[in-house]
This record gives sequence, C-alpha cells and structure tokens, in this order.
Amino acid sequence: MTTLDRAKQRASEEAPSGEMTLLEHLLELRTRVMWCALAVIAGMMIFFVPKIGFGVIGLMLAPARETVPDFRPQFIEPMENIAVFFRMALLGGITVAMPMLLFQILGFVAPALTKSEKRWLFPIVFFATLAFLGGLAFGYWVVLPITLNFLLSFGGDVAKADWRIGNYIGFVTRMLLVMGLVFETPLLVMGLAKARVVTARKLLKWWRFAVVIAFLLAAVVTPTIDPITQSLVGGPIVILYFVGIALAWIVRRE
Repeated sequence: MTTLDRAKQRASEEAPSGEMTLLEHLLELRTRVMWCALAVIAGMMIFFVPKIGFGVIGLMLAPARETVPDFRPQFIEPMENIAVFFRMALLGGITVAMPMLLFQILGFVAPALTKSEKRWLFPIVFFATLAFLGGLAFGYWVVLPITLNFLLSFGGDVAKADWRIGNYIGFVTRMLLVMGLVFETPLLVMGLAKARVVTARKLLKWWRFAVVIAFLLAAVVTPTIDPITQSLVGGPIVILYFVGIALAWIVRRE
C-alpha cells in the first residue's frame, strides 16, 4: 500500500459518515481538473487540422477587413504564426469542451446540493453552453466590428494600420472569450439565488454598485483603453445583471 493510499484510508476512517474529507475533496478536484484539461485538448485537436484552423483564422480577420479591405497583418518573429495558431485552437477547444467544463464544475459542487437542486444540473449545463455560444456570437458580430472599425480608422490619415498577427489574434480571442463568459452572468446570478446566497430584492438594491463594478471589470478585461470597447463589454454586463435578477426572482420568489 502506498503512502497516498494509507492517507486516503486514514482520512476516510476519521471522517464522519456521509461526509468527504479535505483530502477526498482535493482528489476529486484533481480528477475533475484532469477531465477538463483532456476535454479542452480533445477540442483543440479539431482546430489543429490545417484546413479548419486557417479557416477560423480567416474568419477572425474578416471583421478587420470590413474596415480595411486589404488588411493583412504581419509576423516578425519565427514562432509567431505557430503561437497564433495555438491560441486560436485553444479558444476553439474551450468552446467545444464547454459542456464538459460546466458539467465538471457543477459536479464538484453537486454533493452540497439537495435532491431537487440536482435536477437543475443538466438544464444549467445546456443553457450555460448556449449562453457562452451567444456571447461568442455577440462578440464576433457586434463588438468586434464596432471596435475594430474605431481602432483601424482612428488616425488613418496619419499612419497606416500595420498590425502584428500575434497582437491581432490575441485581441480577438480575448474579446470573444470575455464576451462568452460575460453572457454567463444571468445563470451565475440565478445560481447564487437558488443557493440562497442572495435574493432578487437584494440584487435590485445593489444595481448602482453592479453598474460601477461592471465597467471596472470591463476596463480590466478589455485589452484596449478606448471607451467604445469598454462600453460594449460593460453595457451587456449591466443588462445581463438585470436579466439575472429576473431569473433569481423566478427561482426564489420570496
């Protein structure tokens, strides 16, 4: 018997019946993190196919080419294109693995839930995945065109936009990931209400603080300092916060 096995046996003997020890929680967390990593890697494999990967990069370049038709970013480092390809694949892998990521996160907290609350797990995974995809779509078709139009056209008479491919793809992938996570706000608020951490009445009282925090968060997570990009991120957070209040009232009307 190994040292780890003896530690697990000792911890299980010392723990009260029906409860998990700290060591067991850590071991379960390790297992779930491993499954999340494997799911992301498996999703990335799809985008490592050159035809698919370069096709996605072409889609990422499309919003910029709406403003500058001949937009063609450059790479100035030997490994820059490879790093760009990997970054694109990572975002794609996270998107494909999102149901598994959510399932593992909720599965980790499931032992603390009641039997009736556990029935919400699969619907939450489904709708949270749709919300993430909705955030990606909003970021691609709304946020990126407006932001890139401002950034590429501002001062265009003074200097030509000649961006590095690494900087551009880094900007796009970060914005898309941020918007995907932002669209999880209503479900997060609903989950806190369902867990009796907050109520819709309290959330409504805190709306002024929520607005300030939303724009502070937008200023931190957005890769640019322009007010347009920050408003396009902070505005949806505020709107989705109020959507979350409505969902919180539905699940806990008291």
